[in-house]
Amino acid sequence: MGYRVAVVGATGNVGREMLNILEEVNFPVDKIHAIASRKSIGVEVSFGDQIVRCEDIEQFDFSRVDLVLMSVSGTFSKEWSPKIGAAGPIVIDNSSAWRMDPDVPLVVPEVNPDDVAWADRKNIIANPNCSTAQLVVTLKPLHDAAKIRRVVVSTYQSVSGAGKEGMDELFDQTKNVFVLGATPPKTFPKQIAFNVIPFIGAFKDDGYTDEEHKMWNETHKILDPAIKLTVTCVRVPVMVGHSESVNIEFETPLDEDEARDILREAPGLLVVDKRDSTGYMTPKEAQGEFPVFVSRIRKDPTIKNGLSLWVVADNLRKGAALNAVQIAELLHERGLIRQKALA
Repeated sequence: MGYRVAVVGATGNVGREMLNILEEVNFPVDKIHAIASRKSIGVEVSFGDQIVRCEDIEQFDFSRVDLVLMSVSGTFSKEWSPKIGAAGPIVIDNSSAWRMDPDVPLVVPEVNPDDVAWADRKNIIANPNCSTAQLVVTLKPLHDAAKIRRVVVSTYQSVSGAGKEGMDELFDQTKNVFVLGATPPKTFPKQIAFNVIPFIGAFKDDGYTDEEHKMWNETHKILDPAIKLTVTCVRVPVMVGHSESVNIEFETPLDEDEARDILREAPGLLVVDKRDSTGYMTPKEAQGEFPVFVSRIRKDPTIKNGLSLWVVADNLRKGAALNAVQIAELLHERGLIRQKALA
C-alpha cells in the first residue's frame, strides 16, 4: 500500500515539478493532495493521468497524510511546518526557513543520507538552496578522495529561481526590448533581459549577499565545516538551469583524469567533458534532466593541488523538487515514514 502525500504550494513552479517527479519515479502514492492558499482553492493541477483540485491549507487536516512536500516561502514554512509536523507527517521543506536549524537535517541524498535518521526531532527535513545542492553533489566524491581545502564558486542562476514572476519578467523584457523598450524591472533590481545581475537576495554587512551566505553555510552543514568557501551569485537571462564555475584546492594531489574517473562513478552525476566545441553541458541541455552534469574538468596551474570544473543542473529538479522526492524515497527505503491506519 502506498502513502498519503500532500504537496503544499502545488500551483508554483516547484510544487508542480514535485507532482511530476513523484509520478515519474513511481513513488508509492496511495492518495495525493494538492494544497495551496485560499486564493488557489479549486485550481487544477495534474498528477500523472489524474487531475487534482487544490485544497485550502487552512481547512486541511494534516493528520490524514503520511508525508508532506512543501514549496512555499520561508515565512509561510516557519508558521506551518511545525504545525504539520506536530500532526504526524514528515515535512520535506524547500524553503530556507529550517536549513540551519540544529534540530532539522539538511539533506542531499547522495551526500549525507544518514542524517534523515534524526528527522523525528521536529518531523522536518530541509532541502538546501538550489545552487548548494548541485555543488555538494559534485564536491562530495572529490572531498572523499583528496580532502578539499578551499572552493571558489561563481554561479550563473536562471530566472526560474525567482519563481514564475522572474520567468515572466525575462520573457516580457526580451519580447519588448526591440519594440517599445524593455519593461521596467519589478522582480529583479535591474533589467535581466540581455544582462547579468551580480546580486541575488539581500546584502549582508560583509558585502556578500544572503544567497552567497546560504551556499557556504549549507555546504558546511551538509559536507564539512572545515572547507573554506567563497561565492559570487549572479542572475543570468536563462529560463531554467543553474550553472557554476567551481575552482577547488585540495590538500593532496588529484589530477584531472583521476577526478574525471571519480566523478563518473559518483551517484547523481554525469560527466560530459570532451575537448571540442560542443563537448560540455549548458543549462538548456540540462533542463528536464535528473543528473548534475560536470564539464570542463582541468588542472589549475596557479596552485599546488587545484582543479577547475563547470557544473550544471536543472534547478527546479535537482535543485528543488527532485531532491525533495529523493529524500522521500530515502525515507521510504529506510522505513522512516509512519503510515497512519486508514479511517
